[in-house]
Amino acid sequence: MVLSVVQTPEEISSSAISSVFASRYVQDPLPRYRMPENTIPKEVAYQIIHDELQLDGNPRLNLASFVTTWMEPECDKLMIESMNKNYVDMDEYPITTELQNRCVNIIANLLNAPLASNKQAIGVGTVGSSEAIMLAGLAFKKKWQNKRRAEGKPFDKPNIVTGANVQVCWEKFARYFEVELKEVKLSEGYYVMDPKKAVEMVDENTICVAAILGSTLTGEFEDVKLLNDLLAEKNKRTGWDTPIHVDAASGGFVAPFIYPELEWDFRLPLVKSINVSGHKYGLVYAGIGWVIWRSNEDLPEELVFHINYLGTDQPTFTLNFSKGSSQIVAQYYQFLRMGFEGYKRVIRNCMENAKLLVDGLKQTGRFDIISKERGLPLVAFGFKDTNKSLAFELSKALRHHGWIVPAYTMPANVEHMAVLRVVVREDLGRQLVEKLVSHINGALLELDETTDAVPKISFTVEVKSSDEDQHHESRHDHEGSLHLPTTSIHWKQDKHDRIQKKVHISGGKTNGVC
Repeated sequence: MVLSVVQTPEEISSSAISSVFASRYVQDPLPRYRMPENTIPKEVAYQIIHDELQLDGNPRLNLASFVTTWMEPECDKLMIESMNKNYVDMDEYPITTELQNRCVNIIANLLNAPLASNKQAIGVGTVGSSEAIMLAGLAFKKKWQNKRRAEGKPFDKPNIVTGANVQVCWEKFARYFEVELKEVKLSEGYYVMDPKKAVEMVDENTICVAAILGSTLTGEFEDVKLLNDLLAEKNKRTGWDTPIHVDAASGGFVAPFIYPELEWDFRLPLVKSINVSGHKYGLVYAGIGWVIWRSNEDLPEELVFHINYLGTDQPTFTLNFSKGSSQIVAQYYQFLRMGFEGYKRVIRNCMENAKLLVDGLKQTGRFDIISKERGLPLVAFGFKDTNKSLAFELSKALRHHGWIVPAYTMPANVEHMAVLRVVVREDLGRQLVEKLVSHINGALLELDETTDAVPKISFTVEVKSSDEDQHHESRHDHEGSLHLPTTSIHWKQDKHDRIQKKVHISGGKTNGVC
């Protein structure tokens, strides 16, 4: 089943792909939705696909995405060299497996996991944080079920507590694995999960509370320390042992480098697992995530499969099986190449460029900044004007310059807000930020001109019955007549302010608003 359709109706109705430069080799159009009968030269196949891909957006200008869009040529070369290795074949590719294990331990130490000096960390590489969250959620669910079963209590109604600002992968986990999702609603001016409200929603069926380190909507960090303290008090009072998972998909490679004093990771005793995205601020191309557990006890053994048909006994805990090695190699390259100081410089530079963008937006006088200074290198902003359509119109206008800046409405309780978001990645340098601000200013002028091109005038008319009408007995109370003589309304534009003119019409009145 095709889940998404991006072609126009005209393209869909056409069953053939026409070629331009390739026509010197191929005279007949090629089928679009079925396999061609014959082979074509490799140069032609390349040219046809290359030409069509040019209509995609420019990844460097895609400011909607957290995903890395630039890496060094040396890393690109390593990735190409590793593309034909299936990571799951651990016995055949032991060095690749060793690189993955090194990455797991590097990340675990970065997140302050309580490891003994001679002990390996517990974690696994995934295709992204979505798979990592599924695995962590399954571990929580299985551990909760085992405990409830041992106590002779029902274990068929697990739930998980999150904020309404969570990424859609949490909704997927809840739906796919039959776990109730209990969401803490957002409120005006507070766009992340409130720890106090979250703990109030916890009950004996709660398998974990999920905190977000770097909200997708605003980039803000949730207060994991307060959540841990409040939840510890409730656990002590009730006898439960409800744990915490931290979704650090975006913030896991930000906070350790610029907010080292912030307690959100394994320094907090109730934090049992953390996921991070290597392909976000881990600085690797799309396709790599990580999930780290506090200890062996937090990953139930029955979830780990052991296979031996590839050569030796190999433990595996993933939702898929085959997976390329390139992203794992690239992650290890970045750790080795950048080091702690290198990541710190990159993240600091991103934060500086985000601040530059905020300053440019404030100078327009048109926007409220929704994102916080302490958080991700992300700028979320909305129009001061309450017209929600303006955000979407600005997003569309910026597309003309190649920028992809998403506009979206906020979740329940604050859905009246329309917000635009710019993710500042390593490859969005100062010059590009200045150019973006320039294009935003130009787009605002265009929007103002479009809005002011046709003046809008509204009237409120008060109708009174005339003496003549009152003398006609045939008239009913719900009938009457209105006489509008030739009327002229004079108006002028004055810095987008509203101008009201009162115009008298046959004993009534009206207001003209421009």
